[in-house]
Amino acid sequence: LIFIASLLLGTTITISSHHWVMAWTGLEINTLAILPLISKSHHPRAVEAATKYFLTQAAASALVLFSSMTNAWQTGQWDITQLTHPTSCLILTSAIAIKLGLVPFHFWFPEVLQGSPLTTGLLLSTIMKLPPIALLYMTSPSLNPTLLTTLAILSTALGGWMGLNQTQIRKILAFSSISHLGWMTIIIAYSPKLTLLNFYLYAMMTTTVFLTLNTTKSLKLSTLMTAWTKTPPLNAMLLLTLLSLAGLPPLTGFLPKWLIIQELTKQDMTPAATLISLLSLLSLFFYLRLAYCTTITLPPHTTNHMKQWRTGKPANISIAILTTMSVMLLPLSPMIPTLI
Repeated sequence: LIFIASLLLGTTITISSHHWVMAWTGLEINTLAILPLISKSHHPRAVEAATKYFLTQAAASALVLFSSMTNAWQTGQWDITQLTHPTSCLILTSAIAIKLGLVPFHFWFPEVLQGSPLTTGLLLSTIMKLPPIALLYMTSPSLNPTLLTTLAILSTALGGWMGLNQTQIRKILAFSSISHLGWMTIIIAYSPKLTLLNFYLYAMMTTTVFLTLNTTKSLKLSTLMTAWTKTPPLNAMLLLTLLSLAGLPPLTGFLPKWLIIQELTKQDMTPAATLISLLSLLSLFFYLRLAYCTTITLPPHTTNHMKQWRTGKPANISIAILTTMSVMLLPLSPMIPTLI
């Protein structure tokens, strides 16, 4: 409870702060609160993941502090929105890229996610991304759009390519997170509200996937293949949620992609929009693979394998609500430009 409370506290401090040192404090509280949750199982993999996470986040926090100090030294401003010095903008972009796990600073994220349990993985993929995205949102007018676009396209490309060959579900979800962060980063300089919308919908869909996997206790593709006997309706909905994460049209996940492509075309960035759309086909492939393993395959064994027992307890009400939202929010899209 203490750790979860500290997580929420750190996130709130960072989001609501105007002063750089307060934002840095919030990031540090967040990092220190999630470490015990990662290494809770005391498995060597978990301890290694916690160490990797600590080192990368400490480096990123140091860079945040360094960039804000450089900016204060040059301009006398400690306000987050007044980041004007080009060097500090560059350092801050790299610090936030390390925090979020954007390419080329993405190597820690799949490893850490693989070493932590599913519930902690959920926190790492959603809540822990919120403070850096909030900082990105506040400083977006002064950052370099070309650099952000380059990082974004590389993230979508590598998030797609590196996820193709994975069998561990947590690693696949980590690479999916990297490619979604690419979509959020490409639009931050032109329409920051769209980044936030994309982040909220991504967090909702990822939460659904993680909670469903946690219900069926699936960690690998092979266990996912035999998990359909546990809760067949939930697995059928997992298929739709995965396709929604991939961004297929009648589902919720299509909405942010559609709005982002529209905004990029308005900004005369049609080549970038085309490229990022083509690269998201890579991640569509591994979502389809997950969906195929979830519902369509019976495991390819000639021998009789053990069917798993159907769990007596029904799925959680929160999973039901989240799944419905992850699949059916697209008709609400005309409301969203009025909200933004």
